[in-house]
Amino acid sequence: MVMEMDRKDSTPKRGSAVKKNGSFAEGEQPFEEPVRLPIEDALDLHAFARKEIPSVVEEYLELCRQAGMSEVRLIHGKGTGAQRAVVRRLLRNLPGVLSFADAPSQAGGWGATLVRLKPR
Repeated sequence: MVMEMDRKDSTPKRGSAVKKNGSFAEGEQPFEEPVRLPIEDALDLHAFARKEIPSVVEEYLELCRQAGMSEVRLIHGKGTGAQRAVVRRLLRNLPGVLSFADAPSQAGGWGATLVRLKPR
């Protein structure tokens, strides 16, 4: 199973023109094709802009549930904790989430969140 994302508002590929405010000129697209993510037991969120994270996580977790997965690790990093807070705020409100907690230390500790999913 694979998740496809339209990343029009994301970071451009090398060589793309970007205005000073970080947006693209009308008609320009940062990627030629949607980004494809394999559905696995871990998702590294470092590649996504903070504003993309809620929609990426929500869709990804739903696809994981459809694939019969019961546990997924979301890697948000330690940093300032801002991405972790965004992820946790979202997880509290998703009906398909049974529980979540920091990953074990060998799997990222507080730099990753282990999500237990409700069965479909």
